[in-house]
Amino acid sequence: IKSQTVFIGDFPMMTDKGTFIVNGTERVVVSQLVRSPGVYFDQTIDKSTERPLHSVKVIPSRGAWLEFDVDKRDTVGVRIDRKRRQPVTVLLKALGWTTEQIQERFGFSEIMMSTLESDGVANVDEALLEIYRKQRPGEQPTRDLARSLLDNAFFRPKRYDLAKVGRYKVNRKLGLGGDHEGLMTLTEEDIATTLEYLVRLHAGERTMTSPTGEVIPVNTDDIDHFGNRRLRTVGELIQNQVRVGLSRMERVVRERMTTQDAESITPTSLINVRPVSAAIREFFGTSQLSQFMDQNNSLSGLTHKRRLSALGPGGLSRERAGIEVRDVHPSHYGRMCPIETPEGPNIGLIGSLSSYARVNAFGFIETPYLKVVDGKITDEVHYLTADEEDRYAIGQASTERDAEGNITTNRVEVRLKDGDIGVRDPKAVDFIDVSARQMVSVATAMIPFLEHDDANRALMGANMQRQAVPLVRAEAPYVGTGMEKRAAYDAGDMVIAPKAGVVENVSADLITVMDDDGIRDTFLLRKFERTNQGTCYNQTPLVNIGDRVEAGQVLADGPGTHNGEMSLGRNLLVAFMPWEGHNYEDAIILNQSIVEQDILTSIHIEEHEIDARDTKLGAEEITREIPNVSEDVLRDLD
Repeated sequence: IKSQTVFIGDFPMMTDKGTFIVNGTERVVVSQLVRSPGVYFDQTIDKSTERPLHSVKVIPSRGAWLEFDVDKRDTVGVRIDRKRRQPVTVLLKALGWTTEQIQERFGFSEIMMSTLESDGVANVDEALLEIYRKQRPGEQPTRDLARSLLDNAFFRPKRYDLAKVGRYKVNRKLGLGGDHEGLMTLTEEDIATTLEYLVRLHAGERTMTSPTGEVIPVNTDDIDHFGNRRLRTVGELIQNQVRVGLSRMERVVRERMTTQDAESITPTSLINVRPVSAAIREFFGTSQLSQFMDQNNSLSGLTHKRRLSALGPGGLSRERAGIEVRDVHPSHYGRMCPIETPEGPNIGLIGSLSSYARVNAFGFIETPYLKVVDGKITDEVHYLTADEEDRYAIGQASTERDAEGNITTNRVEVRLKDGDIGVRDPKAVDFIDVSARQMVSVATAMIPFLEHDDANRALMGANMQRQAVPLVRAEAPYVGTGMEKRAAYDAGDMVIAPKAGVVENVSADLITVMDDDGIRDTFLLRKFERTNQGTCYNQTPLVNIGDRVEAGQVLADGPGTHNGEMSLGRNLLVAFMPWEGHNYEDAIILNQSIVEQDILTSIHIEEHEIDARDTKLGAEEITREIPNVSEDVLRDLD
């Protein structure tokens, strides 16, 4: 066996601020909101008979979709990978079920029995051939081909992957408990239980007993519920690209193994690393989700990293997305901000993570609540997903309480399942909101007196804060919300002391701190750099020589921060009055001193390149001495 180390290629590393530097520019990979793998039951009303028809889709992370439906003739059909419909009993027989087994499991259902009578196949072989004819019309079917077609479609991990999250959703929906925990493909039990659920749903039953003996509710699913939508974060998006690259590489390796002679084969001669590095490069360079970072100010960068997009590969497209997907859903509460979203064609498709939300291992968004025990609010914080939250009565943050945390009112307004509002006795409340700003995003939480604003104007305010340019002299707002310090800190544009110590040296571009451990830390400040948007990135020291600093203290302000607080504007004295019609509608008049004192002045840096070439007439040179132009015109050139 020959072994070699093969260098596969370069891979952009994430900076500590959560960005990637690709070809010298800072980029952000936005998280994508997609429908989670799992089983989804749906109800439609038939136009002619006005009867409800039911269907179910089993959606994997990758692989063929499996759909069952009950049509208006009351037959149960199956579609494999969106091909032609056929009776579902054909699939069961192809999986090796006998007519007796089908009768035993589904005997309670008339529609299953009538489907069984009319399916026209007698045994496994006929059923397999029938499926093959529907899947691959025009090809000559054989038993082996048909068997491998079915196996590859649902039972081979290489071709079919539910992913951990898909298995978790299937087990929860069908009440399979911890069965097949590590199994990422479908099982016959999954298929049978899904079918049983479907026929019971169609029959109007409200509950059923799962194979594990658990009694589970029978109902349809809402695909816009945040229990059914999950986030694909950076890691997963890159993983999918790497998978594509590796499978292309595998194909090349297999080809070369057949053509080269066994003696001269080495790992390097077999492996072509181009597909993998090309896939990664393509993702960072051209994917819809890898975006040029918005560096207009500190807040815009922070918001960009917290963005949730339903667009992109494997997501929705603007044209196809209807009103339902874009709408605010009760399960968004504390997970995605109902205010901050773009105006225009992307409205509702791009959102922002709420202030306290976090993403769990499955990619579902969780939000924190304080546990309430016997009418007393405890310090216990529980992060709940949208599914879990539906089971509880949750009070709002403004619920009155005493110093010990006992709820003092005898009626508490609570949120219940599906966005219903109810009134409960304090002892019947399960959880309470952690904070009043829990449901809004960082940018929205920086709007003072938000509760008095119209939602449409608050949306514009949240979005417009990202368009503020960093001023030459920033000034913290007189009226804030308490979010300014936290946002400035987390944006990562300020210099923060990692440990306690004493400041030894300060200049415009360097700060030295001697730690209490006797270790000297040097911080280089970034001065007058150009950002992606052409605004000026400048850090200014806040400490003096000899100052004692604590761990986590701000040593230097970044662009658009003042004394460690987010400061996107100035505190101006404003008069609301007409002025000769010069301030009609949204026009304003500025005082002369605002201009003279540089109160609203900002620095913008543009980069222009010019080539000096060797021409036939000699070498060109770059100079400020331009012939036949007066000195007056040239006075600003270096």
